[in-house]
Amino acid sequence: EGAGAAVMSAFVEIIFDNSDDRFPTGKPELILRRTIGMKKDEYSLDRKNATKTDVMNLLESAGFSRSNPYYIVPQGRVTALTNMKDNERLILLKEVAGTQVYEARRTESLKIMTETNNKREKIDELLNYIKERLTELEEEKEELKDYQEKDKERRCLQYTIDYREQVAIQEELDNLDEQRQTVADDTGDGEERFRQGDKELGEIQAEINELKQQMEFLKVDKKQLETERKDYAKSKAKTELEVKNLTDGQSAAQQARSQYQSELKSLESSIQQHESELEEITPAYNAKLEEEATLKGELDNAEGTRQRLYAKQGRNARFRNKRDRDDWLRAEINNGYPQLAKVKAVRVQTAEDIAELEQDIAKTEKEIANLREQLEGRGANNDTMQAKIQEAKAERDRLMDERK
Repeated sequence: EGAGAAVMSAFVEIIFDNSDDRFPTGKPELILRRTIGMKKDEYSLDRKNATKTDVMNLLESAGFSRSNPYYIVPQGRVTALTNMKDNERLILLKEVAGTQVYEARRTESLKIMTETNNKREKIDELLNYIKERLTELEEEKEELKDYQEKDKERRCLQYTIDYREQVAIQEELDNLDEQRQTVADDTGDGEERFRQGDKELGEIQAEINELKQQMEFLKVDKKQLETERKDYAKSKAKTELEVKNLTDGQSAAQQARSQYQSELKSLESSIQQHESELEEITPAYNAKLEEEATLKGELDNAEGTRQRLYAKQGRNARFRNKRDRDDWLRAEINNGYPQLAKVKAVRVQTAEDIAELEQDIAKTEKEIANLREQLEGRGANNDTMQAKIQEAKAERDRLMDERK
């Protein structure tokens, strides 16, 4: 340790005499420097930065090699050299002369030459393949030229054939237009009948809609009667419960009897009212059914007439030949199937609604009959109960007399 500041870097510099051009630099001197610091270790050749590998290669080219440690002769080395055998001396001379470096580089060069030959063979194969491919492409080019010439001839022939067919079709269209113009005058009467039938069809459809609306009203009335019937049933059950409770006492029994008679009269009047309403609805319902059946028949007839008029009108004005007309008729028949099925479905639904209304009417009549039977039975039970009450009064009076 010195007394001064610490040294942060140091260098070693060697100046070689290159007057015999031992170093291939072309200069009379070679300056080699190595600088070592805290974070660097650099080499320079003639004041220019160089890598360690460059320095080692330059020294080896001048005969300085790490594999030749004979530049410094240790003690006893000369004696060992004089006592060596011939083969050992030969190895030593090769090491001193640097032939081992030559052998290593020669081996590496032979390896590179072998790899180069292999690559050249691959390149030759690729060139042969490219030549074969070019030959094939030339053949395909000739075939393409022949195809283009043949295709040009085919298009010319196709154009000629299409032109002839177009002329023939145009002549046929002209003939069909003349025929259509001839029969166009016969469709006037058919159009008038068609308008009349369409008008009648609209009137029938309006009547059918009105009948459907009336049927909806009847259904609403039926639901209202059903609700009133359920209310009457609830009133009946309530009345029976009150009668049962009133039988526990004499005064209560008299009051219940009067109330029950008033309710009985109310129920009878309600039953009579419903019967009168049912008698009023039934003829109207039957009349609507007959009217609906008549209108359906007229609708079917008008629909058939309309279809026939449509067919007659379009047969002469819309088709160019018989085949087009037949195709249109088949399409119309197929389109008519869903409409026919819809009409049948409406008819079936109407029949089901009628059957349901008839069942509801029968059910209502049956319930009215049951209510009457229950009312008559209740009246008989009431008389029996009144007789028992009178007997109980008499028995009570007799016991009171005996007690006195």
